[in-house]
Amino acid sequence: MSLPKKVKIVEVGPRDGLQNEKGDVPADVKIELVNRLTEAGFPNIEAASFVSPKWVPQMATSKEVMAGITRKPGVIYSALTPNMQGFEAALAAGANEVVIFGAASEAFSQKNINCSIAESIERFVPVAKAAKDAGLRLRASVSTAFGCPYQGEVPLDSVAYVVGRMRDLGCDEIDIADTIGVSTPLKTKAVMERAIKEFHANRLAGHFHDTYGQALANIYASMEVGIEIFHSSVSGLGGCPYAKGATGNVATEDVIYMMNGLGIETGVDLDKVVDAGQFISSFLGRKAASRAGNAIAAKRAG
Repeated sequence: MSLPKKVKIVEVGPRDGLQNEKGDVPADVKIELVNRLTEAGFPNIEAASFVSPKWVPQMATSKEVMAGITRKPGVIYSALTPNMQGFEAALAAGANEVVIFGAASEAFSQKNINCSIAESIERFVPVAKAAKDAGLRLRASVSTAFGCPYQGEVPLDSVAYVVGRMRDLGCDEIDIADTIGVSTPLKTKAVMERAIKEFHANRLAGHFHDTYGQALANIYASMEVGIEIFHSSVSGLGGCPYAKGATGNVATEDVIYMMNGLGIETGVDLDKVVDAGQFISSFLGRKAASRAGNAIAAKRAG
């Protein structure tokens, strides 16, 4: 199959990227980051998470962040909502899209949230209904779809089951996530092709972590089977608190650089993304984890 002419990049840095940072990232820094990403031209930014501050202290300022950002018409600002309490908070904060989630691995579901896959999805039934009733977009994320830190291989049928359940809840988009970054291109194609049998290819997204350096190759493999939406995190921020050794999401700068080289339209300004990546990395006191971002920044400085 030929590659798409255009892809949608969902920027997840402000939420998925920052949520595991140990040091406090104040609301004004998060607001500045979201505003820079908005200016860079992203059509969808995952900006907040309405979870218990006890579990994810970094996201305690989500209400403040959603109130403080400068919104651009047409841009989708998403929030993660684990339950009805989270949904109500996201609705009040003006989220355009709420994100629910479930694991494709039974072992991961039990270790992570102490319940089965089926039970975890059942919990989202009221959230999904409320989102639809409120006219919000509903997105689902299927974690550990390519491998699990506890059970290893994840059967394709398990991925298909979760995708089918999320579809039946009325999801507008479903992300297939390589939470621990273990997939390689052939595996990626097999998983995506199975997911496509359950849901529209153009509404499925690839969410790849770069633990083993395979994320860009997996994105390319996904495009070859018809996937046109990808998640990435500015400066490669983030990881998975429940997956030992899992490094961050693939860096947005690297993804945009590759898309530009392939002549695939993203609508995103790479230079502005590099600026945003250098800004947040500077605040965090470390070098950005994006090779393209660092190369471009060094070239400018040179």
